[in-house]
Amino acid sequence: MIIAIDGTTASGKGTIAKRLSAHYGLPHMDTGRLYRATGVAAMRAGVELDDADGVAMVARSLDLADFDEADLRTAEAGKAASVVAAIPEVRRALFELQRAFATQPIGALLDGRDIGTVIAPEADAKLWVDASVEVRGARRWKELCGQGSDIALETVIEQLRVRDQRDQSRKDAPAEMAADAVLIDTTDLTIEAAVEKAIAAVEAAMARGNRA
Repeated sequence: MIIAIDGTTASGKGTIAKRLSAHYGLPHMDTGRLYRATGVAAMRAGVELDDADGVAMVARSLDLADFDEADLRTAEAGKAASVVAAIPEVRRALFELQRAFATQPIGALLDGRDIGTVIAPEADAKLWVDASVEVRGARRWKELCGQGSDIALETVIEQLRVRDQRDQSRKDAPAEMAADAVLIDTTDLTIEAAVEKAIAAVEAAMARGNRA
C-alpha cells in the first residue's frame, strides 16, 4: 500500500503522516526534509541557491545523517527548501530516491507537495492537507518562537504566502492537489480530529480499491 500525503507548510500534514505511518505500520518519508537538507547543505558549501548545477550536485551527494532536525526546522531552511525545490535539476536528482522509497515491497507513506501527482501517482490513497494561511502562520510562528526566534507573526504569514505562490507556480512539479486526492482542511480541527478524518479517507480509498 502506498499513501501519498501532500499539502501546504504548517497545515499539519507532517504530524498526520507520522500518525498514519504508525497506524498502518508503513515506513515514512518526509520528502520536504530532502529539500530542506539540500538547501542547508548548499548554503554551508557556499553554493548560491540559484546555481542550478551547483545545487543539483549537492542534492546528488546528499546524506541526511549530516543534519540535526533543528538544522532543518529553521525559517531559513524552509525558505531555502522552497527555492531549491523550484529547480528542475534538483527535483530530478531527488526523484529516484523518493520513487525507490515509494515502491518498496512492504509499502510506504510519503508526505510532500508532489507525491500524489509526480512521485507516486499510482498511490492507493491520496490526501491533500491544507488550512488558512493565517492559521498556518500562527502555528509556524509558535514553533519558531519556541526555538528562540523573535520573528513577528505578520512576517511569518507573509513568508508562507510567498512560499505558497512559489511552490504552486513552479514549472516543474508544482504543488497541487491530485484530482483523486481527498482534502483534509485542518483550519478548525484539532490534530486528533484531523488524523481521524485522514484515516477515514484512507479506509474509504482502500475500500474503493478493493471493489475495483
